[in-house]
Amino acid sequence: MKPLEGIKVLDFTRVLAGPFCTMILGDMGAEVIKIEQPGKGDDTRAFGPPFAKGESAYFLSVNRNKKSITLDMKSEQGKEAVRRLIARSDILVENFKPGTLKKLGFDYASAAKINPRIIYASVSGFGQTGPWSGKAGYDLAIQGLGGIMSITGDPSGPPYKVGVSQADLVAGLHAVQGIFLALYVREKTGHGQLIDISMLDCQIALLSFQAGIYFMTGVSPMRKGNQHPTICPYETFKSSDRYITIAVGNDKLWQKFCSLLGLEELRDHPDFATNPKRVQNRDKLFPVIQRVIEQKESAQWIRLLEENGIPAGSILSVEEALHHPQVIAREMVRTIDHPVLGALPQAGIPVKLSETPGEIVSPPPRLGEHTDEVLKELGFSGDEIASMRAGGIV
Repeated sequence: MKPLEGIKVLDFTRVLAGPFCTMILGDMGAEVIKIEQPGKGDDTRAFGPPFAKGESAYFLSVNRNKKSITLDMKSEQGKEAVRRLIARSDILVENFKPGTLKKLGFDYASAAKINPRIIYASVSGFGQTGPWSGKAGYDLAIQGLGGIMSITGDPSGPPYKVGVSQADLVAGLHAVQGIFLALYVREKTGHGQLIDISMLDCQIALLSFQAGIYFMTGVSPMRKGNQHPTICPYETFKSSDRYITIAVGNDKLWQKFCSLLGLEELRDHPDFATNPKRVQNRDKLFPVIQRVIEQKESAQWIRLLEENGIPAGSILSVEEALHHPQVIAREMVRTIDHPVLGALPQAGIPVKLSETPGEIVSPPPRLGEHTDEVLKELGFSGDEIASMRAGGIV
């Protein structure tokens, strides 16, 4: 048994935030029906390179455990199919620009009339309300507007986005959270509700202690590279062969750290004895530590520091991270059989449930792979499906 077994999801999403959300629902056992544009499909089917036998790495990364049907939702037959899907679904997820589905007659109010139990999750750049609600939202722009880019990067260089599309991914995670909460409430009330997820809202929430620093001081935090704004030393250092992370999170660790590095003269120095002092005098402290760290290889330092309870680690490439023994042991790289590509590696499921774990059951679908199957389940006859296909509706 899986947690969402028996739950049906109508998936109107494309690109990343929405598909990431619905993939998680599929991983946990929900039946996910992904609606795609005939002849084109999800935009990410064309994102690349890389491609393998016509399949996009981007699309493959966030669309497993779903069924794909193609449907022209502007046609009357297409709308009828959507109405039937809404009537039998528990959850609808969409990430169109606000107002798009209302024009088609499938906004939350319309869907709730068809199915009062529907949980309707809308993910957009700026949410369904406010002066910017009608604007399109893109990950890069949202990271910039949300303050994240202003605190990411070298202090002397330009602002940087995060290396993955985290504004999209975090919005997808919050959508999952909202859906789970709404399912819980529906068990009590019998009614669904609208979940309004704004990518910008999610970025503001992520500011966490950086927002707290601004609220307390009235001064915007600035880029500090890999430094922590309130802990020191807590950053990257260059060993003789590669960069490593070292996190000296409290004064007790600082005492031990100084002894290990042979820097006893710094241990009780008035400029460095306490964490607030180390943060204030970081520019004086960092070069001293760096000169010691660069004298040995990373493996030597990591072993020594870890043996003494001081968190430290390598900075791995994507390849190295995906092959790390802990990652493999935790089944965070899984392989599933794809009908075109054969063995297809996938990132695993991070939520580990002891009694009802999620599972990667099916590979990312080919465009329209399940159209006939789903339409037959909705009561369309073979002749009706053939007519829809001939008319370009599916």
